[in-house]
Amino acid sequence: MRLQFHTLDVFTETRFAGNPLAVVHEADGLTDTQMQTIAREFALSETVFLLKSERPAHTARMRIFTPGTELPFAGHPTVGAAALLAELRTPTSNGEGDTLIVLELKIGTVRVGVRQRPGKAAFAEFDLPKLPERGNAPPPVERLAASFGLIPSEIGFENHKPSIYSAGVPFVCVPVTNRVAIARASVVPQHFSQVFAAPMPGGAFLYTRDCLHNTSAFHARMFWPTAGVVEDPATGSAAAAFAGVVHQFDTPRDGHHRKVIEQGFEMGRPSLIELSIEIEQGRLKLARIGGSAVRVTEGAITI
Repeated sequence: MRLQFHTLDVFTETRFAGNPLAVVHEADGLTDTQMQTIAREFALSETVFLLKSERPAHTARMRIFTPGTELPFAGHPTVGAAALLAELRTPTSNGEGDTLIVLELKIGTVRVGVRQRPGKAAFAEFDLPKLPERGNAPPPVERLAASFGLIPSEIGFENHKPSIYSAGVPFVCVPVTNRVAIARASVVPQHFSQVFAAPMPGGAFLYTRDCLHNTSAFHARMFWPTAGVVEDPATGSAAAAFAGVVHQFDTPRDGHHRKVIEQGFEMGRPSLIELSIEIEQGRLKLARIGGSAVRVTEGAITI
């Protein structure tokens, strides 16, 4: 069996930046074990497998694997797969077009708007299929600090404190005082494995308001070694969960708010994630994730 695949860089307009993604086409004949094996072979943070949709009006069904596990939802695979499908299947007029891609994920149906413009990377944006929910109490600050080689006073800023949120995939969201401290953070295995053991979420999203670019609202890093991802260059599912953090601690006024999250800079994979939220009567009504994606390679894999 030979299956076609593409790789893309997501949450960037530039090749060899952003978060790499593999997309395997016509994967209906693969078993779960084969999908996991292929994802481990690509060794990227996520690999997407496209299957025939269950409803004729939908574009495709999609399964998402890290090198170690399957995910019900993830942001950069959704953005990347939708941008790729729009480019491959939708005709444009002089390189310009607007397309709706409907994807069936394990979390539910996700509708992704894709914008194509001449000379630019495709931009894809989608409403979260599930708004973020706050989880149980996070680990103590002292144990979080030890997990990343930081000191307790470097955890937290303003009124921001560690919290757990999930918009399909749970994360421990850890505020860090500044960019110097967050750049120094790294997984300390003997502490991390204890602090982030089940039932605690396995992924940690570290963030600070101290940014490299004045157009960014937050600077972030994400660590998830238990899923085979020591560090991720850009994490849409964590940004989706982070909408709950912004709502809780920044208490934005009613209306539309757009936040750019920069991530991956410490890895040499600069990425920009657009998080948009709608607040109505003080409540989070809608959250949206967007970003660009650019194709890098294509080929065939033999099973």
